[in-house]
Amino acid sequence: MGGPLQFAVPTALQYFAALVADDTGFAVTEAAVAVAQDDDPGLDTQAVLAQIDALGERFSRRLPADAPPLHRLRLFNRFFFHELGFAGNVNDYHDPRNSYLSEVIKSRRGIPITLALLYIELAGQAGLTASGVSFPGHFLVKLRMPRGEVLIDPFSGQSLSRDDLDERLIPFRRARGLVGDDEVPLGLFLQTAPPRDVIARLLRNLKEIHRAAADLPRLVAVLDRLVVLLPEAWDERRDRALALAELGRREAAADDLAAYLDHCPGAADAPALRRRLEAWRALRRPRLH
Repeated sequence: MGGPLQFAVPTALQYFAALVADDTGFAVTEAAVAVAQDDDPGLDTQAVLAQIDALGERFSRRLPADAPPLHRLRLFNRFFFHELGFAGNVNDYHDPRNSYLSEVIKSRRGIPITLALLYIELAGQAGLTASGVSFPGHFLVKLRMPRGEVLIDPFSGQSLSRDDLDERLIPFRRARGLVGDDEVPLGLFLQTAPPRDVIARLLRNLKEIHRAAADLPRLVAVLDRLVVLLPEAWDERRDRALALAELGRREAAADDLAAYLDHCPGAADAPALRRRLEAWRALRRPRLH
């Protein structure tokens, strides 16, 4: 008689990979929650999702069934920003915990993208149609209403007019020469962000935080997720290669760098990186005596 069946528990990265494997039914909120498992391996993602659902039920119980959309939105904004107290963390914007939904729920403080993720999830439970917008420099929320769209800054709770949005775009347009005849219409900046892009933006925020802090182990963990999420984003493999090399993991670094050079042979940094790759490989070759 055989022994009891045993099943291998997936690693945090394998779990994340399963959540983001397919664009159909992409579990964006659960994937965002799972990002915190790099810092908290024992985090129960289902418990965090249950906390979010409980907040949604708390609002839904008091919402009149016949509330018109605009009234529903006003009540929801009051609930989210005033009663629950969600707001931007202006005192410590670059704290990595601002990127973890589990921590944002506890502290009620976050950055635009994590606040937007919670807002969108709870708004959907309240019968509102909300989506994320990868606006330059600041993630926004877009709500579809009977008379048009409403744009909300989840960091401040402010409803944004067209003039507000145009003003926020001025530095971005000037930096890229997109002014005058070359000015890009505002509507192109207000497209709904696909779920995969939302998680990529969340991870890239964390990537820059860890890179600025020279926290290589955490940087590699985030890059592992980016490579899983965006397998053809070769720049992420290059960046992981450089971080791995600094950690002394040159064999894995060489594999990543070779993949980058194979797919981006004409990149501006390719000649220097080819020399670096050859140097890493030379260190692996056995010496003849």
